[in-house]
Amino acid sequence: MADRNPEILSDTASLRERLSQWRQAGETIALVPTMGALHKGHMALVRAAQGQARRTLLSIFVNPAQFAAGEDFSTYPRRLEVDAAQFAKEDGDLIFAPDTRQIYPPDFVTRIHLEGPATAGLEDKFRPTHFSGVATVVAKLFNLTRPDIAVFGEKDYQQLKVVARMARDLDFETRIVAVPTVREEDGLALSSRNVFLSSNERGVAPRLYAALRQCAQAIENGTDLESALAGARKSLAEAGFVIDYCEARHAESLAPVQSADEGPLRLLAAAKLGRTRLIDNLAVAPNTHA
Repeated sequence: MADRNPEILSDTASLRERLSQWRQAGETIALVPTMGALHKGHMALVRAAQGQARRTLLSIFVNPAQFAAGEDFSTYPRRLEVDAAQFAKEDGDLIFAPDTRQIYPPDFVTRIHLEGPATAGLEDKFRPTHFSGVATVVAKLFNLTRPDIAVFGEKDYQQLKVVARMARDLDFETRIVAVPTVREEDGLALSSRNVFLSSNERGVAPRLYAALRQCAQAIENGTDLESALAGARKSLAEAGFVIDYCEARHAESLAPVQSADEGPLRLLAAAKLGRTRLIDNLAVAPNTHA
């Protein structure tokens, strides 16, 4: 059967009209927010959305509010036609691909202020304006589309927790659905930024996930957190990573923890290889060796 081409809308008025028609027909709506440059990880989000709603809406918007000066906003991959073709293969329904003025008119002045998971000292330590930009655009998308569910990947784990907390605190009726990280066969988490890795860096990149797995295994076997994390940091540094952070945190609040008994735990790491910044995370199973 031929792929069904999804409808592509770029203005908010047309988007609201189409979604209103779906709601009047009694159809549930799932939103998959993205910045485009779609890969297999995004398609896993789309399939998860399709499993829980009648209609699937994909947003593609490279959000300037979540990029700081000197970050890769200008070079972030933009390829709407390729993305639409991938979405079509999954029989997706609608793509919302606005330009910046549709989301942020010239007189736009509002941003969401965050605490809790957004101020955990992880991504926010290195990108202090990032989550405010994420939360602002996600809140706008939720208000524009009023989806029954919204699907986010666990690879951006702190972002997932920030969005879930915002949705709860601001009484959005949208249910947040988390989808496990999709990986290459060698363990590297799929990311639109992986295209920036050189061939040599691509060979080294899976060692980020390997270090997290070794760290989790050590903790699960009873090694204290600081010793396990020190081992992971040493492995990453020896592999050539420049580490921003490699931490164990409470899996829900992202608050610092002193021992595995304070779990559930999540390991979170960010590190640079050359000009490419990679992030990853991994759950730690409960410590049965205490």
